[in-house]
Formats: sequence, structure tokens, C-alpha cells
Amino acid sequence: MGAPKEEKIDTIFAVWLIRGGGRNILFDSGFHRERWFKEWPIQNFLRPDEAVKLAGVQPDEVTDIVISHAHWDHLGGIDLFPKATVWIQEEEFRYYTGPAWQPGGDHGGIDPDDVQYLVRLNTEDRLRLVKGDNVELFPGIRAFTGGHHTFCSQYLLVEGEPKFVLASDNAYLYRNLLTRTASATFTDDLWPANVKNQERMAQLAGSVDRVIPGHDALEFQKYPTHGRVATLKPPK
Repeated sequence: MGAPKEEKIDTIFAVWLIRGGGRNILFDSGFHRERWFKEWPIQNFLRPDEAVKLAGVQPDEVTDIVISHAHWDHLGGIDLFPKATVWIQEEEFRYYTGPAWQPGGDHGGIDPDDVQYLVRLNTEDRLRLVKGDNVELFPGIRAFTGGHHTFCSQYLLVEGEPKFVLASDNAYLYRNLLTRTASATFTDDLWPANVKNQERMAQLAGSVDRVIPGHDALEFQKYPTHGRVATLKPPK
């Protein structure tokens, strides 16, 4: 909020891969359904199951997918990873598989095909419901509830050396974090909660520089990956 109205930037759609402890964990799953390409001018698209191969991981080697929130560009790739267990906030699942589609509900940005697949995963014992704030999902990885970008979004603290917070859409851009301004995707009554969560993310990570926003192309400049896989050598 408060950015010059004449300024335009390209945003990115990202998934984040966390490896360690015998797991390959995706934070968010991207998208691939054709309807969204008709609605948005998407360029240079790489399907999420192809993207993980750039990091040396096959789609069936992804063990878990943690979903930040149910919007189409974050939930829409869960069907591309056939062995992954999906983690989502319990209240997010409850709302978007029920009340959101009733009169007076809000399902803007939610793909019904994604919701149906979530329900299917639940019947196949491949869905785990996260119960609220500050929950350890895996050793060294904790989930925190965000500022209601959707009904109950979440972000991750990865307790490495150093720590990082993966914000997803709880912080859209580095500019939001550095200027302590809310993202325009939050309604005005939720701006204070969004800013408060950004401050909390910086505290959890130990530095605002180690909070990774959801749609900022600058993160690829800060953390370049080109050629990284090619230089890896298999263990002897």
C-alpha cells in the first residue's frame, strides 16, 4: 500500500524446496490448470513437477507439501506429486471445503478442482491438518498462522543456521517488509494484522533479510541457483 500507482513490476510464482532429514518438502505447490493461463498473462512458465527436477529431485521423491493457503497459485500443483503428504491449516481446509461455497461465503481465487483433490487426499490418508499457530511439523520446521490473506493462511520457520522464514503471501514483496507496509491483497481492516505478522516473521528469522516473500523476483537475485545442481557430485 502507498506505492506509486504508475509503477508496475512483474511478480513471480514460486515454490520452495526444503531438503533434509530424509525428506523433500515443498512449501506450496504452484499451479498448472489451463483456466488460470487464460485469466493471467503468465510468461516463462515451468510446471512445478519439472521445476523440482532442476534441484535434482524427482516428483515422486517429494515426501511432503506444506500449503501456505488455498489460492490457485499455491495449492494447484498438489496432484503433480504422487507420493506427497499435504499439510494445510485445519481451519483453512474446513472453510474452503464447506462454508466458502455457501451463500455469503468467499471463495475468490480458490479453484474447485483443487478443493476436490484436497478432499480426495483426505480420504486416501495423504492429508494432515495443522492445528493453529506455532506448530512443529518436522524437526526444525514450524508453522505459524498469518494475517488472514485467506481464511487461515500460514508461513514456515526453517530453523537452520541461519534461520529463515518462508512467508509466502503473508509478505508479497521485500518492499513490504522493509517499509513495514501491508500488501494490497489484504483488505484495509486487516492491514495492521499483516504488518504485525511481518514484524513477527523478522523476529523469528532473526533478521528481516532472512524473510522470503511470496512474489518478489528479487529473491532469485539474492539466492541464485543457476548451475548449482550441475556442480553437485554424487557421494562415493
